[in-house]
Amino acid sequence: MSLTAASEIQQEHKAKIKQVLQEVGKVVVGQEYMVNRLLIGLFTNGHVLLEGVPGLAKTLTISTLAKVCRLTWWEP
Repeated sequence: MSLTAASEIQQEHKAKIKQVLQEVGKVVVGQEYMVNRLLIGLFTNGHVLLEGVPGLAKTLTISTLAKVCRLTWWEP
């Protein structure tokens, strides 16, 4: 793969990530740091532990991110 092709692919991924952040941001306001960390966990096939007091939109953020990324979401 040439350097130009790799750069184009990188730009496409960057644009898609920006779209995801914008769509989640329409529903969840002021939680950009949390959404970034969730995306890192998602892309690295890792785990993320969300802690916080009630009312910080943790569940809303996860469910919104799942819908935006067209992932399945299980809620007890």
